[in-house]
Amino acid sequence: MEFPINCICTSNLLLVITLVLLHFTSSLEFESFLQLPRSGFSVIRKPRKEVGIFLHVTAYGAVGDGIHDDTEAFRNAWKVACTFPQRATIIVPEGFTYLVQPIDFAACQTEVTLRILGAIIAPKDPKVWLGLNPRKWLYFHGVEQLTLEGGGTINGMGKDWWALSCKTNATLPCHHAPTAITFHRCKNLKVRDISIIDSQQTHITFTNCRSIVVSNVTLTAPVESPNTDGIHISASSDVQVSDTSIKTGDDCVSIVSNSSRIVITGLACGPGHGISIGSLGRWSEWSEVRDVMVDGAYLSNTQNGVRIKTWQGGAGYVRRVTFKNVWMENVTNPIIVDQYYCDAPEPCINQTSAVHVDKISFVGIKGTSGSDEAIRFACSDSSPCQGLYLEDIQLITYTGVATSFCWKAQGSSSGVVYPSPCFPTNESVI
Repeated sequence: MEFPINCICTSNLLLVITLVLLHFTSSLEFESFLQLPRSGFSVIRKPRKEVGIFLHVTAYGAVGDGIHDDTEAFRNAWKVACTFPQRATIIVPEGFTYLVQPIDFAACQTEVTLRILGAIIAPKDPKVWLGLNPRKWLYFHGVEQLTLEGGGTINGMGKDWWALSCKTNATLPCHHAPTAITFHRCKNLKVRDISIIDSQQTHITFTNCRSIVVSNVTLTAPVESPNTDGIHISASSDVQVSDTSIKTGDDCVSIVSNSSRIVITGLACGPGHGISIGSLGRWSEWSEVRDVMVDGAYLSNTQNGVRIKTWQGGAGYVRRVTFKNVWMENVTNPIIVDQYYCDAPEPCINQTSAVHVDKISFVGIKGTSGSDEAIRFACSDSSPCQGLYLEDIQLITYTGVATSFCWKAQGSSSGVVYPSPCFPTNESVI
């Protein structure tokens, strides 16, 4: 006998619905449900079991006394990790100090985690670098998927390098010093929960990289240490920096040459030179920096706050940049665009070409300025700044009346802006 569809048994219908729901929910990550608001109860979830191979550097001969050279142990562990077909985790155990010479962590397509629980230190004597590339210490290149984590410390032992700098002693020749960690031509990077101290020069450099996440990182060097940028982003894209503390002798974050889609949140900076786009355009170079968002930062006792700096004679552009929700405490130059940047022993020659600056917004910038001139827009005669925008600016000084300066700067403002905007044809809305 044939039954009509509308006569299907209720129990069978419920069974079908149940099976469909079970199939649907099994394909979803359980974590997505934990994001829903909850009241009065909680779910206790066991940590997800890690898979893959675990390689302890001690198993490859690392001593960890801070005296013996452990470089070869790190190199061998890396080689094994990169030949493994699944995820590999290299463990740097807690409670030990590992002396590592300049080292290349070469091309690797395996998903690798370098978990630093102890301490890694650089050789103290700069002579170790004789005959080697002076820019590199821990050098990652051609890495497809890497996580650097663990809560440990990386120490660049930079004091002797700083003493050799021409910025410390003008009678010395200028030279390059190593970056603590360099990532070159890498993608899918995560750097989290580590500390880097006393880098010889820049603490972390990304060059020609993409898809980068930096979180909960602490970078520290003395205020008098030269060229010790915190994070340097060059020719890289899709970068996120969050919940990071940087105390150093140069820029906390610097963004240069053909970088784009960068988001910085939850940054604590100071002492140091602030957050900088640039310098750009030196040696008549073409540079492009676009789509940068700084949303949520605290800057304390820094030389600059949020800054764009370009050399005369350059080409290219800085476009679609927003600095918002930034609190400043005793910052000497809180808001600055400088198209006459000249970090040279002799005055720079006046040139007509310039890196164009366009569509730059400053929103919710508040706090105290260490100088009376809280806002400075020094733009090019031949390529004036365009599309500058100020909103909800409240910058005061301890000693006088806060002022703003404009040269060849075109823009507008909205709401309360103090000091008053200096655009020649300002269109403000209150």
